[in-house]
Amino acid sequence: MLLAQLTDTHIRTPGTLAYGVVDTAVFLERAVAHLCARTPRPDAVIVTGDLTDFDRPEEYARFKALTAGLPMPLFPIPGNHDGTQGLAEAFPHIAARAQGGKLNYVIDAFDLRLVMLDSSVPGAPHGLLGGPTLAWLDATLAAAPDRPALVALHHPPFLTGIRHMDVQNLQDAAALEAVLARHPQVRALVCGHVHRTVLTSFAGRPASICPSPAHAVSLDLDPAAPPAFHMEPPGLHLHRFADGRLATHLDFIGSYDGPHPFFGPDNRLIDGTP
Repeated sequence: MLLAQLTDTHIRTPGTLAYGVVDTAVFLERAVAHLCARTPRPDAVIVTGDLTDFDRPEEYARFKALTAGLPMPLFPIPGNHDGTQGLAEAFPHIAARAQGGKLNYVIDAFDLRLVMLDSSVPGAPHGLLGGPTLAWLDATLAAAPDRPALVALHHPPFLTGIRHMDVQNLQDAAALEAVLARHPQVRALVCGHVHRTVLTSFAGRPASICPSPAHAVSLDLDPAAPPAFHMEPPGLHLHRFADGRLATHLDFIGSYDGPHPFFGPDNRLIDGTP
């Protein structure tokens, strides 16, 4: 199974730029083209929040139009720039799956179960799952203890060292960790929000943050650093599940020089070394 993860696309209405600089729609177009051109193609795409910038119906409509060319199913969850109700109205087929009091749902169609959690809090930048969502997660994982699972949410439940983002992370991380500790079939936890690749562990499992296909939060680990972003090479994550193991790749979006062979027709290294 090959799973693509997009996050933090921050789509706006036509004619507007994020922070006066970033045409996020162009970057999402490139990401979609990149996924369509990839061989083999991913079996599905998850979007871990902040599809839109202001939770507006026209922004969701634009996001859907920009991703309509994807030949594989797309499974979104809300971030702090989205809203549970806004995303549910834009994706009624996802809303129909929702359980646990928010836009939580599970996809059982693949070798790896996709457990999608809604960590959004209306009008707030931080994340919170809450009792009903945590109870639903516990019951959902308990119902299939032999099925490998991946848990996805928007807000990281761990610190990154980027202070202005860490103050917005998941506030009930300890409760989430306690739930996951009871379910060893969870292979990994994936999230977004920080706009750059971050790798760590959580509840004894691999945990990762996916980069944005547009702007990247600046990698500044000075606690006094002001919020800022850079226009780094855009990327996404590809999660490969095979033989019971999950491997995550950072996939840079775009065309780059290569591929260049290591060996020539004579099966010798091209640089001439013996």
